Amino acid sequence: MTDIRRTLLWVVFSMSLVLIWDAWNKHNGNPSMFSPPPPAQTAASAPVPNAAPGTLPAPVATGASGVAPAAAGAVPSAAAAPTGTEKVTVTTDVLKLTIDASGATVNHAELLQQADPHDPAKRVVVFDQSPERLYLAQSGLIPAGGGAQLPNHYAVMKRVPGDTTLAQGQDELQVQFESAEIGGVQLVKTFTFKRGDYVIGVKHEVRNVSQAAVSPQLYLRLVRDGNAPPGESSFYFTFTGPALYTDTSKFQKVEFKDIEDGDAEHEKAANNGWVAMVQHYFASAWLLNGNEPREFRTQKEGANLYSVSMVVPLGTVAAGETKALDSRLFVGPQEEDKLSAIAPGLELVKDYGWFTVLSKPLFWLLTQLHKFLGNWGWAIVALVVVLKAAFYWLNAYAYRSMGKMKAVNPRIMELRERLKDRPQELQQQMMKIYRDEGVNPIGGCLPILVQMPFFIALYWVLLSSVEMRNAPWIGWITDLSAKDPYFILPLLMTATSLLQTWLNPTPPDPVQAKMMWIMPLVFSVMFFFFPAGLVLYWLTNNILSIAQQYLINRQLGLNK
Repeated sequence: MTDIRRTLLWVVFSMSLVLIWDAWNKHNGNPSMFSPPPPAQTAASAPVPNAAPGTLPAPVATGASGVAPAAAGAVPSAAAAPTGTEKVTVTTDVLKLTIDASGATVNHAELLQQADPHDPAKRVVVFDQSPERLYLAQSGLIPAGGGAQLPNHYAVMKRVPGDTTLAQGQDELQVQFESAEIGGVQLVKTFTFKRGDYVIGVKHEVRNVSQAAVSPQLYLRLVRDGNAPPGESSFYFTFTGPALYTDTSKFQKVEFKDIEDGDAEHEKAANNGWVAMVQHYFASAWLLNGNEPREFRTQKEGANLYSVSMVVPLGTVAAGETKALDSRLFVGPQEEDKLSAIAPGLELVKDYGWFTVLSKPLFWLLTQLHKFLGNWGWAIVALVVVLKAAFYWLNAYAYRSMGKMKAVNPRIMELRERLKDRPQELQQQMMKIYRDEGVNPIGGCLPILVQMPFFIALYWVLLSSVEMRNAPWIGWITDLSAKDPYFILPLLMTATSLLQTWLNPTPPDPVQAKMMWIMPLVFSVMFFFFPAGLVLYWLTNNILSIAQQYLINRQLGLNK
C-alpha cells in the first residue's frame, strides 16, 4: 500500500515539474510540449490562393464599385479592405465602434466600461485592424449560383446622414449604410445601438433594382488572427478561437490549428444556432433572430488569419422587391447571466472546460454571495467556507485517518529500520499495525479525491469570470484578476501549505518525506503569477483545512 502511495505521489510530482517547465518554455517564447506551435505571425492580410468550390477564393483587384468577385457560393476573402473609405465612429455608453464604409465592416470596438489591464487610462479593444492585430466583423451578399457579383464586404457603402453618438437621455441610436447597385442589387445595413447593451442590431435589406429575380445568400462572418490576446499569462491558458452552437451539437470549439490543417470538425448546417470568436473574458458573436436555415463555415483566410461564418439563403427576391433579415452582433464581456438571456447557449463562450456541470452552479452561488456581501473577494472567501462546510464530515474522516497515521508513524519508522532487509515481513508487520489501530493508509486520500472536481471547477469559475476584472478586495488587492503586486498572498499561501505538510504524518520513506516538503514550494512558483482571486481561494482553503486538521489532531492527542 505504501508503494502505491509513493508511486502516486511521484506521478503527481513529476507531472507538476513537467507542467512548470512547459509554462516556463512558453513564458520565454518557446513552443509548448502539449499544444502545436502558434502559426507564423506574418502579415494577416496575406491571401491563400484557393478557388475550390465552397472555399475562399484568392482576392483580386477591386473594380470601380469596390466589390471583389467570388466563386459561386463562396464567401469573398477577408483581405484588407480598399483604402481611403470613410471610417465612421459610433459611441454609446458602453461601446465605441469604428465602422469602415467598405462593406460597413466593424473593424474596431472599445469596451468603455472595461479598463485595459496594462494601462487603466485605456479601454479594452476587441475588434481591431492595426499592424499588430486583425479582428473584424463582416457581412455581405454572395450569389447562390453562377449569377452576377453582389454587394459584399468589399462594396464601398455610403453612410446615410444622422447621429453617431448616443446622446444623454437617448435610449436608441441607428446608423445606416447603403451600397451602390451591384449586380442589380442594393444592400442596406442598419445598425441599431441601445443604451447599456453590447448587442447591436444589424438589419440587412436586399433591394432588387434589376428587371430579373435574384437568389442571394447573406454571410455573417468573424475574422481573426491566431495570436493570443494581449497580456495572456504564460502560467495558465484559456481557449482562443472560433466557436459555434446548434441545438443538436450544442457548443463546439474549433482550434485555429485544426483550421490550419483542414481538420476542423463541427456542425455544418442547421436552422438554429450562432457563430462566435472567443478569448479570455471577452467574445463576439453573430446571432440570428429567427429559425432560418444556415450553413456554418470555418476557413483559413491567410497566413495566421482564420474565419467562422454563417451563410443564410435569402430565397428568391423578385424584380423591384425588397427582402430584409434581422441579425445581431454581440461584442462584449462574458457576463454569464446576461449572455444566457441574449441567445440559447451563448453563456457557454465562458469556457469552463470539462467542469461546466459543476462550475455553473458554483458561479451562481458565488454571485448570490456577492449580492449579499457586495465584494467579490469576500464572496470568494465565503464560497470556500460554504464548500468546506458541505464537505466537513468527509474532510474530518480524512484528517482523522491522517491523524491516526501520524500516531502510528514512530512504530512504522522503527519497523522500517529494523526490517529494512526483509521487505515481505515489513509489509506484513505494517499491515498488522494498521489493522490493530484501525488505520486506513489511503483513508486520507480518497475523501480529498472526491472533492477535487469541485475545487477544480471553482478554480475555472474564478479564472474565467470577467466579473473579477478590476474588482478590489482589501488594501493592496485592487484587481482580483491580476497577480498580487507585492506577492503577499502567494507567500501566505506557501506558508500555509508548508504548515499543512507539518501537520500531516511524516511518510516512512525518507525520499517521499522530502518530496512532501518540496511539492508546496514547487506549486508556489506558479501561484506567484496567478490572479489574486485564485490565490485567495487557495489560501482560504488552506487556512480552513489547517484549522480543521488542528482540531482533529487535538482530539486525537497529537498536538502535544
